[in-house]
Amino acid sequence: MAKGYWVSVYPTSTDPEGLGAYNELAGVAVRAAGGRVLAGIGSRVVAHEAGIAERVVLIEFDSFEQAVAAYESAAYQEALAELPDGFERDFRIIEGLD
Repeated sequence: MAKGYWVSVYPTSTDPEGLGAYNELAGVAVRAAGGRVLAGIGSRVVAHEAGIAERVVLIEFDSFEQAVAAYESAAYQEALAELPDGFERDFRIIEGLD
């Protein structure tokens, strides 16, 4: 079974401290759903072409379905409600190669 991944890119991080409540709740929700952070806050980024050298988070799940279920979970939806107003991110759930 192919793994599932959350890929989040944050085009700008004007108020990283404003993410405290989201980060705490999201971390709990991701771990509870079996997610593992592979790259995240503090990771080095080299961007090419239209890439953005800002915060990138990569989280792995045992399956694509597990990744989707984690996003749709009540715990993660609670975390999303804590994102600051006007906060922008590019978030995707992708299926890995088998």
